[in-house]
Amino acid sequence: MFKRLNRWLGGIGLTAWLAAANLGTAAAELVMFDQPSCPWCARWDRDIAPIYGKPASGQRAPLRRIDITAKRPDDLKSLGGIRYTPTFVLIDRGAEIGRIVGYTGEDQFWGLGDELVAKLKPAGD
Repeated sequence: MFKRLNRWLGGIGLTAWLAAANLGTAAAELVMFDQPSCPWCARWDRDIAPIYGKPASGQRAPLRRIDITAKRPDDLKSLGGIRYTPTFVLIDRGAEIGRIVGYTGEDQFWGLGDELVAKLKPAGD
């Protein structure tokens, strides 16, 4: 019983440490390029959108949505090759870290998303 409790408390400590180390600034963001007629975007909205900001990865890289058919914001004009929706681009301090093209389900999204977020530098570096 104590081993289980110790692991649980250790997990809380690790979570708090990660939050303090990584969440001080929101330099990173996950940019989602979507469009109103995209059925995969609608599926992502149903499956992921309600919970995206809850895990550490979603807190570390808040979501920013961009309609692919609209004029691209100035800070994202350098991103090329975005033709399909949804496309998710992880950006940190103005630089692209990586991207996920398409959405086929929760496991694919969280797995690839966690790999991308793991590439982020700690806040303050």
